[in-house]
Amino acid sequence: MANTTHKRSGIPRPLRIVVIVIAVLVVIRVALPYAMLSYANRSLSQLEGYRGHIDDIDLAVIRGAYTIDNIYVNEYDSANGKETPFLAASSIDLAIEWAALFKGSVVGQVVVREPMVRFTKEVVEPEEVQKDSTDFRKVLEDLMPLKINRLEFIDGRLQYVDNTVKPVVNISMTDVDVVAHNLRNSYEVSETLPARIEAQATIYDGRLVMEMDLNPLADVPTFDMNAEWKNTNLVKLNDFFQAYAKIDVNKGSFGLYTEVAAKEGRFAGYVKPLVQDIDVLGREDRDDNILGKAWEGVAGTVTEIFENQSEETFATKIPFEGDIDNPRANMFFAVLQIMENAFINALQPTIDREINLAAVDEKEPKDKKNIVEKIFGGKDDEKETARDDDKKEKERKKQRG
Repeated sequence: MANTTHKRSGIPRPLRIVVIVIAVLVVIRVALPYAMLSYANRSLSQLEGYRGHIDDIDLAVIRGAYTIDNIYVNEYDSANGKETPFLAASSIDLAIEWAALFKGSVVGQVVVREPMVRFTKEVVEPEEVQKDSTDFRKVLEDLMPLKINRLEFIDGRLQYVDNTVKPVVNISMTDVDVVAHNLRNSYEVSETLPARIEAQATIYDGRLVMEMDLNPLADVPTFDMNAEWKNTNLVKLNDFFQAYAKIDVNKGSFGLYTEVAAKEGRFAGYVKPLVQDIDVLGREDRDDNILGKAWEGVAGTVTEIFENQSEETFATKIPFEGDIDNPRANMFFAVLQIMENAFINALQPTIDREINLAAVDEKEPKDKKNIVEKIFGGKDDEKETARDDDKKEKERKKQRG
């Protein structure tokens, strides 16, 4: 019998296994983006009341990330088949945050480029809006399984449209940049407010800048925030004024300054709006009807009377405080501030730097009330004084034993 020689493959078995594993990984790498894209678009199409689409998904395995290209979600009216833009972005980059990973925390970061959010006033039940928003958040959580520790929005737009009034209101906040750091406290910061949000935007020639330190993991809102909004051109908001106030502005700028802090279910703060060099009734209004002229004349006269003549500013300051579920605004103090700005000292277009977490627990001493508040405070102030006196008496009795 002739001997037969069986030729074996020249590739060693371990090497063959490695080649097979690599081939499988390559197939998974090629197929995974398509699977993710199909899943995401299917989920968006199933959102009740919305229609959405993603153009493409790109994987970056080495840095542990993937990018969603050109996403949009529109509000959908099933009665007439009409779609209204709701949100969109040119790209969303979702990745592991390596800075936190090196500190032992597995969390993610999200960078959204050119985001657009549009709020359109429609006749919609609030319960439906809440349900649909919850469904959309579920889709986002599925796309980003890691807890988000860093969030960034670049060159965004926030838009409000009201088609139910005339003229139609269509106003926007542009150049919106937001950065939020350490939202999951992954850097093990021991401070009371470990996270920080910084934001800025353009509003019709004006500029908004906001800073907030917060504890997003707290059971109740805990934060310290301040914001400045300066030099918005009111003339460019005339559609808004004509639709809601039946006036138009010929000249003027607007600013707003605010500080708010909250902890343990309580909050304190103020808002300080300021209008400068305002002109409501002028030659531009000579073609208006008689009622329009009369109303603008009243508005212009009131503004002229109560503006600071040297600074040409109409301003007030509205403090507020209380429980989260029961806020209180001191409108009497706001009226006094209008008077003070007009006839005594002009309110300054700045943040006053007087609100922080410590201010939430502070109570204003009675001897700091001005004479008008002491005279006209009324029964509410008397009741509050009596409650404070009773509380202090109980504390003294407790201390005596």
